[in-house]
Amino acid sequence: MKDLRTHGGAWKPKPRLIGIIAIAFLALTGCTSGNNTSNGTSDTAPGKAANTATFALPPNTVPNWIWPFTPIADFSLTNISNLQQLMFRPLYWFGNEGKAEVNDSLSLADQPVYSNGGKTVTIKLKDYNWSDGNPITSTDVMFWYNMAKAEKTNFAAYVPGQFPDNIVSATAPDAKTIVFNTDKAYSEQWFLYNQISQITPMPPAWDMTATDTKGDCATNESGCAAVYKYMVSQSEDLPTYATNPLWQTVSGPWMLKSFSSDGNITFVPNEKYSGPIKPSLKEFIEVPFTTDSAEFNVLRGASTIDVGYIPTQDLTDPRPTNTTPDQAGPNPLSENYTLAPWNLYGINYFPINYNNPKVGPIFKQLYFRQAMQSVVDQQGILTTAAKNYGFETTGPVPLFPDSPLISAIEKNNPYPFDIATATKYLTDNGWSVTAGSAATCTKPGTAAGECGAGIASGQALEFNLLYASGQQTITTAMESMKSNAAQAGIILNITSAPFNTVTGTAVPCSGATCTWEMGNWGGGWVYAPDFYPTGETLFQTGAGSNSGGYSNHAVDKLIAATTTKSGTAVMQAYEDALAKDVPVVWQPNYTYSLTLIANALKGATPQNPYGSISPEEWHY
Repeated sequence: MKDLRTHGGAWKPKPRLIGIIAIAFLALTGCTSGNNTSNGTSDTAPGKAANTATFALPPNTVPNWIWPFTPIADFSLTNISNLQQLMFRPLYWFGNEGKAEVNDSLSLADQPVYSNGGKTVTIKLKDYNWSDGNPITSTDVMFWYNMAKAEKTNFAAYVPGQFPDNIVSATAPDAKTIVFNTDKAYSEQWFLYNQISQITPMPPAWDMTATDTKGDCATNESGCAAVYKYMVSQSEDLPTYATNPLWQTVSGPWMLKSFSSDGNITFVPNEKYSGPIKPSLKEFIEVPFTTDSAEFNVLRGASTIDVGYIPTQDLTDPRPTNTTPDQAGPNPLSENYTLAPWNLYGINYFPINYNNPKVGPIFKQLYFRQAMQSVVDQQGILTTAAKNYGFETTGPVPLFPDSPLISAIEKNNPYPFDIATATKYLTDNGWSVTAGSAATCTKPGTAAGECGAGIASGQALEFNLLYASGQQTITTAMESMKSNAAQAGIILNITSAPFNTVTGTAVPCSGATCTWEMGNWGGGWVYAPDFYPTGETLFQTGAGSNSGGYSNHAVDKLIAATTTKSGTAVMQAYEDALAKDVPVVWQPNYTYSLTLIANALKGATPQNPYGSISPEEWHY
């Protein structure tokens, strides 16, 4: 899922869900009250008297897609975690007391049972109800499955050949049982974490083709196209979110009381929520900010925010170098707030458009991608702009928390910051480089030492890079990269735009209109709803969230192997190949949010490593 993502300064945007991750032995050891900095001098909170909690949204980033069948342009942590999942629960909940693993107690179903040599997967639903009192049934799961089959190319987590393509048959033998028969045996962990993890049961109220016309997608795949068209039209009608009957039937702990397309959103408890943790707050309120500085001005004044964030530029001191990313440094607002660094299980990068008719041929040259990566001063950005909050990204597996999945190649960074090396990558391959000016191709052709296929004589290394506005850390990082790249003959024309504009621009495309070049929404990807970091959602040829159209058939084979085999060897083979091939531009994985929690508010930590929030657990 795109990270907002991604977090910080502390928020950063990540597009996809969720693009997000994990396996049972990966644990975020921090994000607990024991690691927070607070002197406890004030046990107050803005919402304590009214028993409400107000949550600050990431800067210049607001929810804009309510239906949990999300296209890539809207597949963001903000939409999924701050809107959809509060009301519409996925079949399986991930994140367990701060650990990157499935949470059985909050899932709508028991863990699947495998039989028939691993090719038959049986799922048993628990006794959950919709808010209208009707039970959540196997038909509601089949509704999602039929929609996924009929409209798979419109779902951001879809990967050709995988769910639902790899399902030979799907049946609902009774109201509480779903049986999937797969085309071959898969890794049981991978199938749970990266396949059926995508499912969100859909209520019968959504099986409509018009306001007063019932559809039949829940029982008939051929009826899904008309239902999809209607549901998209309703999802695009933001002003009616709080009043449209479609969105009033929920499975989660919260319901919408009010919704504004500017990001002011109020939730109230779903009094009929079936889960084990019922909300105790009377209201949960989300508020928007155009910049992180604007949010912080509210926090340090007569604040109305119970859970917010501190921009890195407003920290008085950096996180001490002898601490880990989950630990907090000095907190300038400790009188009223506790500082809790929130790290997500994900990676930070920005895509480049391989299918751009003009510059795509340049991006397809490995030497150019190596040069681009070599002008990214990750450690310098972390030390200065991020004040030591975060860690580097050197490949597809996160470097924090530590785990057996992380290979030696990733730990040693195959492309460290080095302008001289970046320059040499270019001059060795047919480019004339003058620091401060765009390098030009002086040796066109496809032989060794020449520029490569599709690159014309005199073509210049000058590119447009759109990045998410509103976060000083990201702005500083982009300005640093622009300066460093220019010294190696790569000119980056950087411009900023709101997060939703960037994620809506940097999407898979082809043809003459496929003109975007580089797009940085700021946070890369949280591994979700594909929670195990195998890469099929992001880097496999044709994948729904493969924004830049990267394609490497050798890597495709390595990704495929990770879906059927367990263990670290198969994962590291894929990981190492991708780290060396540089499919995207890796950038620092900033701490998702330097979260500030009102001292009187309890239950907000540990924070979910996949970026989900659970205000039903918050209380005074």
